[in-house]
Amino acid sequence: MVVGITYDLRSEYIAMGFSEEEAAEFDSEETIDAIEKALSDLGYKTERIGHIKNLVKCLSEGRRWDIVFNIAEGCFGAGREAQIPAILDAFQIAYTFSDPLVLSLTLNKAITKHIIQNLGIATPDFAVVEKLADIDPISLPFPLFAKPVAEGTGKGISAASKAINKDDLYKVCNNLLAKFKQPVLVETYLPGREFTVGIIGSGEKAKIAGVIEVLLNKNAEGDSYSYVNKKKYEELVTYKLADDSMAFNAAKVALDAWIGLKCLDAGRIDIRSDINGHPNFIEVNPLAGLHPVHSDLPILCRLSGISYKELIDEIMKSALSRPKISNFKFQISN
Repeated sequence: MVVGITYDLRSEYIAMGFSEEEAAEFDSEETIDAIEKALSDLGYKTERIGHIKNLVKCLSEGRRWDIVFNIAEGCFGAGREAQIPAILDAFQIAYTFSDPLVLSLTLNKAITKHIIQNLGIATPDFAVVEKLADIDPISLPFPLFAKPVAEGTGKGISAASKAINKDDLYKVCNNLLAKFKQPVLVETYLPGREFTVGIIGSGEKAKIAGVIEVLLNKNAEGDSYSYVNKKKYEELVTYKLADDSMAFNAAKVALDAWIGLKCLDAGRIDIRSDINGHPNFIEVNPLAGLHPVHSDLPILCRLSGISYKELIDEIMKSALSRPKISNFKFQISN
């Protein structure tokens, strides 16, 4: 079986002029090497494809694969993570991880939270700021927490994200609107424990891979799992496998959200507890990082006794168990 691999390589984008922060969500050569080795060790034949433009070129040349292992984040547009899966759907080529609908939905944290609320899953109250005038009607009690509505890897999150008063909120929203050119999600700040929950599988077969608590060290920035804290996690963050009652409740919230959002194969959900100790959904990452050493999902799997090879194997088994895309085609009548 031939497995194509689609990805955005960080070094390529930095060479194009992207900054380190702009390219933060993209993958390193080490990640691609590790995925390819795991797939090869599992008996698959691999072929590197790369980013979306390379994929389009390959398809135009008539190249095909039995399945594509897709970890490409994309660069532009509200559906950047969904672009490669949408193209693969059009060519009836199977792929790993979630479909275009899920990836477009979950990239927008505010719309995702609307769905989560409709599912009856706990999540902090929130508002969306598209312009500074949107701050005036916000009636949520302080402190509040502000972050870009459609970024990952902690981008846009810093010590300034926690706003104690309206002046703080104006300042952080003004900075985020100017820097990221997208709306700002403002939500009730949760002061409790923070967890990252790994999930493997889809639908009723989805299972918890592990729950880790994110503990900020003495020299860490602010009150959140920020961009700087994530980037320098070995120095600023401690990950601890959690298995107490609150962690159990966090896992339940995460699994309910994963199944409710129709996420596929594997990913991560971030959970934080409120002032009463009740775990709340914060956000979902259906395209979780897969660096074998530094990414949260492999870290929590490793702490839970799941090897990197086993993780990749589970992802492939889940993806290959789905019905072929051709089974869902629409009938077109003349």
